[in-house]
Parts: sequence; C-alpha cells; structure tokens
Amino acid sequence: MNVIVIGGGIAGLTAALRADALGHRVTLLVKGALGDGCTARAQGGIAGAYGPGDSPALHALDTLQAGDGHGDALAITALVDGAAAAIDELIAAGVAFDRFADGLLARGLEAAHSRPRIAHAGGDATGAAISAALVRRLRASSVEVREGAFVADLLIVRGRVCGVRSLDGVETHADGVILATGGAGQLYAHTTNPPGVTGDGIALALRAGAAVADLEFVQFHPTVLAGGAPFLISEAVRGAGAVLRDAGGHRFMLDEHPDAELAPRDVVARAVARRAAAQAGPVMLDATALGAETLAERFPTIGAELRRRGIDWSRRPVPVTPAAHYLMGGVATDIDGRTTLPGLWAVGETARTGVHGANRLASNSLLEGAVFGARAAESLTRHPLRYEFVPPETPEGDANSSGREQRVVVGSGGQDADIVERTTLQQLMWEQVGLMRTEEGLRDAVARLHAWSPPSATSPTAQEDADLLTVARAVASAALARTRSLGAHFIVSPALIGAA
Repeated sequence: MNVIVIGGGIAGLTAALRADALGHRVTLLVKGALGDGCTARAQGGIAGAYGPGDSPALHALDTLQAGDGHGDALAITALVDGAAAAIDELIAAGVAFDRFADGLLARGLEAAHSRPRIAHAGGDATGAAISAALVRRLRASSVEVREGAFVADLLIVRGRVCGVRSLDGVETHADGVILATGGAGQLYAHTTNPPGVTGDGIALALRAGAAVADLEFVQFHPTVLAGGAPFLISEAVRGAGAVLRDAGGHRFMLDEHPDAELAPRDVVARAVARRAAAQAGPVMLDATALGAETLAERFPTIGAELRRRGIDWSRRPVPVTPAAHYLMGGVATDIDGRTTLPGLWAVGETARTGVHGANRLASNSLLEGAVFGARAAESLTRHPLRYEFVPPETPEGDANSSGREQRVVVGSGGQDADIVERTTLQQLMWEQVGLMRTEEGLRDAVARLHAWSPPSATSPTAQEDADLLTVARAVASAALARTRSLGAHFIVSPALIGAA
C-alpha cells in the first residue's frame, strides 16, 4: 500500500515508521525541515510511566476530569492502555529517559495528575530526545522523506482521498494519507508554538469536506516567560514545587482551587490572567525554594534560556503570563485515526481523537501522538471498527450540544473584502477568541473573519495565511456555537473581561 504521511512530529514519525515496518511504501512530507515543529520543544515529558499505587485506570480518570468530562471514554482507554507499549517503543528507538538510582524510570508530577507518572529525558528536554531518536530511526528506514514539501490540497476521486498536491503543483498519489501537521498556535498573537504551526492539516481537511470537532477548545499555558520572545516554563516546574505569587508576594492559587498550582491548566491560566490584570503587571513563578542544584539537574534547558536572558531563577522569581499552547479539537477521527473522508487519517494535535475533551491533561500530547500514530498505521489495511461519536451530556439549550462533529462554513469574503494580514488576524483571535470570551466578541470575530479574504497562495507564507484564516473561521464559529463555558472555552460578560 502506498501511504503519504504529512508532518514530522512524534505522531507523523511514529505513523511513518510503523507503516514502513508493516511493509507499506511510505512517503513522509514536511513543509520545512524535520524537527521544526512542537515535538522537539516539549519540555515536561510523556505521561504513562505507572509506579506503585498508579494504573491506566487512574490515568484515564485524571484525563477525563481534566477534560471537564467532555472526553471520549473509548479513546481515553485506548490512550492509557497503549502507554506502556509506546514508552517501550521509544526506549527501543534510543530515547534515554531519566531514571531513579534503582534503574526504574523517573516519574514527574504535573498539574491535574493524581500520581507522578511523567517520564522525562534530559530533565526538561524530553521532546528533543524523542524527536532526535525517531528521526535517526527514520533516516535508517526505507521511508522516503521530502523536506520543504508544503501540501496545498488533498486529491479526491469519487469521494476518496487518493493523494496530495504540493504548493509547487507536484501531485503525489497514494492509497492512504495521514495528516500529522500539528495544531494552530499561530492563530494567536502570543503563543508557545513555533512559526510554522499554522493549522495546515486542519485547513486541508476543511477544504476537502472532512468533519471537524471541538475546535473551540484552545489551551493557554499559564506559565510563559513575560517579556521578549515567548518561552514556555514547563508545568513540571510547578509539579516539583514552584509556586505562583502576585506583586505582593501572596501565593494566590491557594485562593483559586484546592489543588493550587496543580489545578487544571485552564483554571491556572485564567487565574494568572485575572491577577495580572488586577495588578497591571505579570505574576511571578517562584522556584527559589527548589534550590540551584535541583533546578540545574531537573530543568537544565529552562535554566540555560533564563540565564541567556539575564535571569537567575534560583535567586528570584520569574515573571510569567499565559499564551496559546495547544488545540484540543481538530479533524474528527475514530480511535484508529480514520476521518469522515475515506482514505484520510489524522493523528496528533491535528486530530480530535476525543482524548483531551475540553482541556488537555499535561503530558498527554506526546503520548497521544505515539499511541494514535501507531494505531493509524496498523489500521491502514484493516476494516473500520464499528464506532460512533457519542457526545457527553450537555446542558439543555447549548447550541453546540447536538453532536461533537461539526461542519463549518469556510467560504471566502466578498469581492470587496480586505486581504487578511496575519498580525491583524492573530490580534483579533487573541482579543476576541482567546482565554476569556464574550458572546459579543465572538460575534464580531466571526463577522470580521468572514469579511476578510485570504491572499493568493503563491508562496508558502501566503498559503499559511490562507490556512490560518480557514481555521480561524472554524474556531471562532465553533466558539460562538457553544454558548456555555466548558473547560478551556470560557464565556464571561463584557464587564468581567474589562475587570480582568
């Protein structure tokens, strides 16, 4: 079987390697260079290293609770049951996870996890270690790799995806296409995502008519270095004992949630934003109690970047602020990555598998990429399972309560519409479709996004801008349709936005 995989993060690399091992002829396409995406930047680790008193069942419960009850139980079960095999496969690929003195995997604790179960490598360089190991294995495989191959369209014949067309017009035909292009962090003016994360795979699927779901759920990481280029400070730092303080030195998360700094990310991010607005300046992440030796050993990457910026976090707290981080929704799939279009699969952050619900549990993203990347490859020649999306109970009157799959209108603006500029779109999304939303703001965002036209896709940058506009319309429309707060989708009155 000829298979095209689009994307070179953990999900795409895993899918390509597993498909290759199963005897398929695999072509891996990446629009930039291997290692450019989010995987190599992941600091915290990969969930699923179960120790004494822990189990996949407890991990599943934590995942469902963090997702505000909106997750899919069948998908979550597949995730946690596949964790051990996924971590073993990464070890076999050469990932040197950190270990305790007795040789067992070291296990970190992050927010909303009831047990320490996060495997990490190089302290806070887990993603880089995973990316490097998988790329080495890929280079030694028979997978054909094409870097600088920006896919602009899916080829569809008689309702089935049969290949792709690159921006340069080159067509590549295949029996199956796997989207693994990552999320859409560049929708926002402030994001932890690298510049190339522009929602390309979701835009491809939308243009082809595939169903999407849960796009309103955008996660904002609460602790990104304030000032200068965004730099994420891992949640694992708070898991190790760092605390958040306001300008007066008060540990304010104790007033917000029983789990304080280890509350779900959406809770912490909103609390950080409210406190920062109230004091007209960033809050502080105080890791000084951990000591210089512990910080250097456990978080060497973060420490090095802070030193480069003139900050010694062993001596003084660090100013932090929220930034767009992860998209829980995406192309709707079953538990094997199949989309609603025959011949098309989606995995990783591009997909909405259902595991994250309305708010992703920390360190489940690398795990999702590994588990579902492998599942997609293994399902290429297998008949689909009988599987139906079953939405959780939602309050009566919620305009988005009649199903998790959504078809979103992505038409262009009128003849007199302005050509959208990326920075303008990003600022609109940040202000109106961001961490805290109002109905009025969402209506305004939807109207303005549909009044804009994309640039002609004559260059990679123009194609990215067109993809961002396509996905922005879908995200804003989904947010407007969900009229009640749930997880990371938080609706407030205009007065409260002003007060925050």
